[in-house]
Amino acid sequence: MDESETTSAPEPPSKEELRLAMKAFRKRLKLTRLDDESGMGYGPTSSGQRSGIFAIRPPDQFSDAIWLELAKLGKIKRDGGGRYSLVES
Repeated sequence: MDESETTSAPEPPSKEELRLAMKAFRKRLKLTRLDDESGMGYGPTSSGQRSGIFAIRPPDQFSDAIWLELAKLGKIKRDGGGRYSLVES
């Protein structure tokens, strides 16, 4: 028996895992942007600049396979350096 017979291909993430991962990604992105906007230079008495953050590191509680699958499905985009951004729809 050779090695290819003993190791099976990993099964793709379930739809529920992908849905939960996208929800966590959107929440992390939103909170990261809010945190950036709450710094000095933002607010009602400033020029009202929006956050320049568009890519983040995805939440660690999900595997890399999930993020790669979401990128393959076109839900998020790989921006290099382990960062991903939302695909504008």
